[in-house]
Amino acid sequence: MSSSQADSMNQKMEGGAGHSGDKKPCPVHTPGSGDTKRGFRKSRHNDYVKISMKEPEVNRLPPEWWKTTLLFFYAGLSLVLTTVVITVVHERVPPKESIPPLPDTFFEYIDRVKWAFTVTEVNGIVLVTIWFLQLFFFNHKSIVCRRYFFLLGTLYLYRCITMYITILPVPGMHFSCAPKLYGDSYAKFQRILKLISGAGLSITSSHIMCGDFLFSGHTVMLTLTYLFIKEYSPRSFWWYHLMCWLLSAVGVVCILVAHEHYSVDVVVGYFVTTRLFWWYHSMANTQCECSPNNYFTNTWWNPLFNFMERNVNSPVPRVYGWPISWAPACLKNPCKKYSMVQST
Repeated sequence: MSSSQADSMNQKMEGGAGHSGDKKPCPVHTPGSGDTKRGFRKSRHNDYVKISMKEPEVNRLPPEWWKTTLLFFYAGLSLVLTTVVITVVHERVPPKESIPPLPDTFFEYIDRVKWAFTVTEVNGIVLVTIWFLQLFFFNHKSIVCRRYFFLLGTLYLYRCITMYITILPVPGMHFSCAPKLYGDSYAKFQRILKLISGAGLSITSSHIMCGDFLFSGHTVMLTLTYLFIKEYSPRSFWWYHLMCWLLSAVGVVCILVAHEHYSVDVVVGYFVTTRLFWWYHSMANTQCECSPNNYFTNTWWNPLFNFMERNVNSPVPRVYGWPISWAPACLKNPCKKYSMVQST
């Protein structure tokens, strides 16, 4: 076979192979092709561009003043119930002539100072005043107020129970208890009103009854108020915390120096107040009430806690500002809002 015949046969075979199956080779796109000129790029998968949209802001700390109002009445009802229990217990206190005061180790070493209890009540008034002034400038005052009202009301409910079930004799012979009224309900009601009007303070001459010893209500107010002042004030205000701690500590010590309460009354009052405060805030700040290992949910007040803290989705920041917004027309320049934020 000649070379010319072989070349023609090879061309026929290549042509037959090329037409078998009608398959065509894939076109090769070069950078200078028309698709790239028009700004399109062919690919096997579609290309997507993710555009980040700003999510609507959700108020993680809603005020819910209606809940605060309910807790205000809860605390007020507890305080009124306390005055009623004091009036009832006063009728059952044994006379100091028949049953003398119980032995107390602190009283054996420290003599009574008459004016010491006045220092306690003055310190308490100063602490409460400082606390409400701090609340006035606090941005999330509604949440903190209902926590304060709840803890105060619950502590005084506990105090009603302990006062009623165990009646201790007076701690000292210096006590001058009002005469018993027995069945005179109208006179008892007048004593309740007098005790409420004078805020249960001795300096207002409204507290003339005996029997409200276990546990100390003055210790509760001094300790609880200090804990709230420290918890919701900037951490860097160490001088502020020290001043309030001194007011609280001196007030508690003066209760014992004045021999107005047994030592066990003060110890139990401090223990119950601090534990209830720390338990509540541990639950509120961790937001782990659904965990099976959280035994705090076994408390009887857990349903009330869920009601108060259901919509509080983060720890309360220590944010302060001027609470009254003035109209811009009140000054020549628009009023500026100042705030101080303490990071958690």
